[in-house]
Formats: sequence, C-alpha cells, structure tokens
Amino acid sequence: MFDFDDIYKLREGNRIEAKKATGGLPQSIWKTYSAFGNSYGGVILLGVDEESNQSLKIIGVDNPEKLVTDFWSVVNNPQKVNYNILFDRHVQIVEVEGKQIIIIEVPRAERTMRPIYLNEKPFAETYRRDGDGDGDFHCNKEMVQAMFRDSGYVSQDLLVLENMTFDVFDYDSVHRYRNVWKLSRFNHVWESLDGISFLQKLNAIGVGADGKLHPTVAGLLMFGYANEIVREFPNYFLDYQENYDFSNRYTDRIYSSSGDWSGNLFDFYYKAYNKLVQNPKIKIPFKMKNGMQRTDDTPVHKALREALANCLINADYYGERGLVIRNKLDTISMENPGLFRISIDEAKSGGVSSPRNSTIMTMFNLLDIGERAGSGVPSVIQAWKEVSNLEPFYSESISAIRTFFYLPLESFNEGDKVTDNSKPTDNTQKTRTKVTERVTDEPKHTENTQKTRTKVTEKQIKIISFIKQNPYTTSNQLSALVGISSVKIRENINKLREKGLIERIGADRGGYWKVKE
Repeated sequence: MFDFDDIYKLREGNRIEAKKATGGLPQSIWKTYSAFGNSYGGVILLGVDEESNQSLKIIGVDNPEKLVTDFWSVVNNPQKVNYNILFDRHVQIVEVEGKQIIIIEVPRAERTMRPIYLNEKPFAETYRRDGDGDGDFHCNKEMVQAMFRDSGYVSQDLLVLENMTFDVFDYDSVHRYRNVWKLSRFNHVWESLDGISFLQKLNAIGVGADGKLHPTVAGLLMFGYANEIVREFPNYFLDYQENYDFSNRYTDRIYSSSGDWSGNLFDFYYKAYNKLVQNPKIKIPFKMKNGMQRTDDTPVHKALREALANCLINADYYGERGLVIRNKLDTISMENPGLFRISIDEAKSGGVSSPRNSTIMTMFNLLDIGERAGSGVPSVIQAWKEVSNLEPFYSESISAIRTFFYLPLESFNEGDKVTDNSKPTDNTQKTRTKVTERVTDEPKHTENTQKTRTKVTEKQIKIISFIKQNPYTTSNQLSALVGISSVKIRENINKLREKGLIERIGADRGGYWKVKE
C-alpha cells in the first residue's frame, strides 16, 4: 500500500506524477508508465494537481471505478503497451480530504521486460526519467538498444565472433593469464591442456555456425589487441588517469589505444590496480605472517581489486563512451558505460547478482578476483567504511548511460587499520591547500567581488570537487554525496553559478558541468 508520507521523498527524486484526470484517463499517463518502468519506478496520482510551488492539490475524480477499468483495459493491450508490469495491488482508489483519487504505483520493470514501450514502436515511443530533470523524456536509439542488450538471458560476452580468427589474440596476455591462474589453481585438471583447449574451457573461443572455432566476445575483450577489439566495439576505450598534482592534467596515464601494450581487459586490470595501490593514501602496512613472510595485502586492497573487477565485468562495451579510472589524492573514481542491471539498493544489500559479462566474471574468478554471490559491492563498501569512516557510493546517469563508483580517500591518513599514523607529506598538504585556495580564492578587484567569492561553504566545496571529477553528475548524485536534499543541492548549484565558479555547458538534459579555473 502506498504511504502518503513518502510523497515528498519521491518528489525530490522525480518519481511522482500528478494528473488532474478531470476529462477521463489522460493520454500522457502512458509516457509516464513507460518512463517509470524503464527507470526507477514511481507513483502516478489521478485527481491531483500540482501547484506552481510544486505542492500537491487534491481535486478528486468522478467515477474512479470507470477510470480504473479503462486503465486496466489499455495496460493489458499489447498493441498499446508491450508489457503489463502491474498487479491488482498496484492500483488503489483512496479517499483524501473527502475526495476520491487513484494511486497507481509503477515498479521498475525487470531487466528481461525492458524496454517498456508504446504502440509497438520501441525506437519511437520508449521513455525514461533521469531522476533529476522534469518529466518523461524520449529515449534515443542508443538507450533503447542498451536495454534490449541487457534483456537477454544469455550473457552478451558468450557471442561467437565468426568474422574473427585467433589472430586477434595477444598470446603474451594469454600466457600471463595462465601463469596467474596456475598460482590460484595448483594441480588443476586443466594444467595439461594445450592452448586451444584451455581457451575453450575459459569460453574465450567457441564453435560458430560454420563449425569452426572463433573468438568469443569475452575472449576478444580479455585477451585481444585493442585495434582488433575496436572492430567489434567501435567505442572501446580503457583509460586510467592519475593526478596527484593539480598543476598538471595528469601525473600518469594509461590508455588502451596507446599502441605500447595490448590494450585488453586482462592487462589493463593489472596495470591499473598496480597504480591504484601506489596512491599515497593507500599505504601497505608492514606485517609478518608466521614471523617469516611479509603480508602486503589488506581489506582495502581486496576492496580495490573487487571494485576494479566489477567495473570491467559490468561495462557495456557496445556503449557510446569508454571506461575511465581516476586516481586522485582525495578520491578514486571508476566509471563505465552501461547502467546497473539490478537496482543500486539491491546491489548494496548483496545476495543478488546480475553481471553483464558473466564469462569475463568467471575468468576473473578463476584468478581469485571478484565475488560470485552478489557480495562484491557490500564487501567493498564495508571495507572502506571500516578504514576511513567514509562510505563509497554508486550512482548512475540514465541520460549518459553510465555507472559511477566513488571511493573517498580524505580520511585514510587518520586511522591505523591500513595506513600508518604518519602525518600527510608536505606535498599532500600543499595539494590540499591548493584545492581550497583554488575554490575559495577571490580576485582582488573590488571589495564586493571579494566578499562574494569568499562565501563558499564546505558543502559547496564538495559539490565543486565532485563536479570536477564527474561533469555529467545529477542533483541526486550530489545529494547522496553531500547529504542534503536535491532541492538544497539545486539551491547551492545556483549560488555557485552566480559566483562564477561553475557553468553549464549545453542543455539541462544531455549537457554537462564545467568548473571554472
């Protein structure tokens, strides 16, 4: 049953739609039904109007039973709506302020049912809500295709690429993988297999319709050369960006198209991980195992491995933009093309797993990297919280079709569970000072300008820092980071724009934020 106490919580997340419905069932209800089903779900209120100040006014509807009958008639018509995702309990007639209204709760559609579209036109009439803008927006071709790809029961990466031969593989990568595998699977029955048989066991190659062996999508991504991978995935790009010094754009960078290494997932994983653990905030403790052997591993190192593997495993490599790992002194961020196939809340609670590339996940699992039973995300969050008292968090951008994961590092030097008790280095302290100065320093033009530019709150500094790392961020993502409502976030955004510290490039939907240096 819907609880009216949740109305304002839903409004901040753009998950409630009020419609007067005085002339019968409004046609716009179906766009909203599609948008809620393809996004995070929501509530449609019939017999309710929205005032200019966004408050709700109860109007009521005449003959609500007929409206409900009409609604069920249309939602069960596959020529109008491709899937009915509702049960009887989702539609209620209730009395509020002495008037009858209709409440329709639309859940998020199961992955296998998305996209929810209208009038048998998936590319013309599929809608979504991004959780931050106003109203339903029409999905472009790329969004619809991404939902169709995710709707299948068979993992995308098992597809056999019959137009390719084994020449696409970097066999040095295969050899390195097998060496690491042997350390994890000592005396395994696969040890005696030849190279082709081993790749078959991994599902890196498979039999095509022509009866011949060809690379699979998983094999190509895991072991292929980058210039071969882009033949199947034109937008494929892996990018590790390291920046410990704000005076330079990068202090180090590794990207798949550089030509001086394979550019595949397996090699990128180890290159990126070995760089991440060298972040000055993530110090390797000096511990002895059995008094003889130094132990260089910690829960945080395991969390980093898990987070990086999740990013690679769950990316939609057919998507428009590449995968980016950013390593900074205050935050490690990971972003990949593709949205979560389950809700973020389900991922955080654990026990539910729906990997986009399950074959690649198995390949990592065989190296003891990654978790299978949906426990990966909770274990990463728990390990980080125990050490830093800061909770890492996921967010999504529906309009950009991307997933983001942020691992804050601000408090890592304050504890002794993973790091030592040494104070930040002079360079680290200077960098932090430089960040603050960059945000809060004001030009010396006039006294009025100086007063305006210095009034930057701690929350606004967080907003600026986050926007700099993620230009496509939304108010909901910022709300989760800063800990204030989306309405308050928008108020702070407007203040920062007035002060000339940030600007919007492009339209509200599809555009991005830019921090003015």
